[in-house]
Amino acid sequence: MAYGSDEGFAAWLAGQGLELPDGANAASLRTIGSVYVDAAYEPKLSACSRRAGGFMQDLAWPRAGLRLNGQPVPSDLIPPAWISASYRAAYLEALTPGWATGSADPNRITRREQVDTISREFFAPGDTGGGAAAPGIASDAIINGMVLPWLCSGVRTNPRFLVI
Repeated sequence: MAYGSDEGFAAWLAGQGLELPDGANAASLRTIGSVYVDAAYEPKLSACSRRAGGFMQDLAWPRAGLRLNGQPVPSDLIPPAWISASYRAAYLEALTPGWATGSADPNRITRREQVDTISREFFAPGDTGGGAAAPGIASDAIINGMVLPWLCSGVRTNPRFLVI
């Protein structure tokens, strides 16, 4: 299962002025891209919605119970932005095999380096609150921008507390 279609992927690539490397398998890449966006972003969907087809549904979309800008999202919708995000992830995987399927081992990340008197410290996206992707998963700013409007906000939903 994958979002979109091979024809849609080809049209998206052409629209972006991009091409797959020779020998790339579009169907396999679409599957990898779809699994990537679901793995990276579904945790932030689960706080305010659920898979419309229940736990046996292959992909994160369509969703039930999701609201966007106060409006209910149809439970049969797969957002075009989510499909485009999966296409971008597929393209990035084609360019750099392992991009979408790799993961970071937090035990192997250097956080601080010191050479003589020069010291540098590094932070993971989860440490600084940046990035919409789940911790330990590769992140792309363009994909983040595509899916961000669809993710659950961290806004308090207590009906007795209203900020104006």
